[in-house]
Amino acid sequence: MRICALLEGAGEAEFALVQKQLGLSASALSKHVTVLMDAGYAEQRKAVRDTRQRVWLRLTKQGHAAYQGHLAALRAIVEPPDPAP
Repeated sequence: MRICALLEGAGEAEFALVQKQLGLSASALSKHVTVLMDAGYAEQRKAVRDTRQRVWLRLTKQGHAAYQGHLAALRAIVEPPDPAP
């Protein structure tokens, strides 16, 4: 959820930035990103920047929809129901 939340807000973020923001090791983040990619929720783009290979992450349309669905489910749990008219 934290990876999706960060990517939802950023649109696209470099792997190292996501790693730093979430306080994860590269291997832990890589494992989580692989799960998201296998589910079709995230994708990566590789590009050379400052003579180094960089990896950029973003949510797919399916990932955005899944994340919004999870947020809606969480809101339904924690928010009081609307009073009856």
